[in-house]
Amino acid sequence: MSNIWIKKPMSAYEADIKKSQLKRVLGKWSLTAIGIGAIIGGGIFVLTGTGAYYNAGPALALSFVIAGIACVFAALCYAEFASILPVEGSAYAYAYGTVGEIFAWIIGWGLILEYAMGSMTVAVSWSGYFGKLLKMFGIHLPDWLTTDPQTYAAAGNTGFAMNLPAFLIVLVVISILLRGTKGAAKANNFIVMLKVAAIIFVIVAGAFFIDPANWTPFIPAQTVITENGVSHNAYGVAGIIAGASAIFFAYVGFDAVSTQAGEAINPKKDVPFAIIASLLICTLLYILVSLVLTGMMHYSDFNPLGKYPDAIKAPVAYAFDIAGQAWAGYIITIAATVGLISVLMVMIMGQSRIFLGMSKDGLIPQTFSKVNVETGVPSKNLMILGGLISTVAAFTPINDLAHMTSFGTLFAFTMVCVAVWVLRVKEPNLQRNFRVPALPVIAVCGILINVYLIINLSIEAQTYSAIWLVLGFIIYFLYSRRHSKLQNGGFGETFKAEQEPLQDVDIDLHDKD
Repeated sequence: MSNIWIKKPMSAYEADIKKSQLKRVLGKWSLTAIGIGAIIGGGIFVLTGTGAYYNAGPALALSFVIAGIACVFAALCYAEFASILPVEGSAYAYAYGTVGEIFAWIIGWGLILEYAMGSMTVAVSWSGYFGKLLKMFGIHLPDWLTTDPQTYAAAGNTGFAMNLPAFLIVLVVISILLRGTKGAAKANNFIVMLKVAAIIFVIVAGAFFIDPANWTPFIPAQTVITENGVSHNAYGVAGIIAGASAIFFAYVGFDAVSTQAGEAINPKKDVPFAIIASLLICTLLYILVSLVLTGMMHYSDFNPLGKYPDAIKAPVAYAFDIAGQAWAGYIITIAATVGLISVLMVMIMGQSRIFLGMSKDGLIPQTFSKVNVETGVPSKNLMILGGLISTVAAFTPINDLAHMTSFGTLFAFTMVCVAVWVLRVKEPNLQRNFRVPALPVIAVCGILINVYLIINLSIEAQTYSAIWLVLGFIIYFLYSRRHSKLQNGGFGETFKAEQEPLQDVDIDLHDKD
């Protein structure tokens, strides 16, 4: 019987790096922009309102701090792994070299869930913002062209329906990615600059309309909120913790940096830098936006059953409306519409690189590992993904499935914390350009926090994710284990290692940003 715990040796990773056809064109600031592009999306313009009203009140800023700290534990572990194994595949690749093939497969399967569901959710979200933007200019698309069939029928309609904007934006993003990573990175850098500029605008402009009375009390007394017959505790210290869990999803995406390690100019140094820098920058922006928002509007005004029922749907834009600055809503809507494109771009890019790594190992069909020599990107891989994601986004209501994105992320975070600790114990002499300080403490904190957040996901999300994992095990034992290159005699063609040291064949390791 094959050994499902077989580990991919370090020499195989070195051979991967030497033989890779991906073009190393990403410097540390391009990588950092990829991280920011993935993290900052529509969430910062939406979750701030829900988190303030349902959970923490003005203390939502503390919720962002706690969620950021929770992510830092995983980010530090990602950074150490990236400094050891600068290859595409993210947590999947890390687990393959430390814990074993079966764990690597399940993590990879979880990452597929994270990025695929995330991409579909972002595409649908973009469609909503795009529709809102068009309405600002007097253009109204018919419901049957902006709604999935199930939702359209549930509203009492009959006939054909599809979310055409969601379908088309995926194809647009795929066309950009097919042109090459360097061009996609430039487009992402431009979008990130616009997005960050818009957020800074919100912070600076909103500061002039802050009423300090809205921050009093900063931590409201704990109470019970009842809505549609459902009650839950809010505010107080418990509300701050609950808020951290609720807005954690706004941080999903920094691990996308590690999926681009195969295209980084100096991956062992720049990937750890980009992971930590993007997380810290986004955390600071989130904290400032939440403080401005809760200073402009009292947290209770985000009540969907209160005086401003629509405020919770677009809290930042609505805060400016109430302040008599409706023109700012145009800027915010444009920023959200454009900004979501970079999120979608990074998610699809990350998904394709995870497929690339798994395919090179033989765990999924080899079609996904074929790289276009001219563009240096896995073209067939991207086209297959584009067809799948665009179709599902156009015809499927995401709803609770969106939470499966968080399951895949948290599961991967947990396993990275475990794997980096295991590797430090088993391979203490490996070269590490970045080392996690106080690793046992950081790893344990990361494991506990992420498992706690998994437990607190919705029952629907847990059920769907469990079904996904069972399906993953079935595919592994029916296909992946039989086709694994490690299971079939060593490294296989992809991993026939040259004997020269890795650093002797490495390319110019100077940041060219």
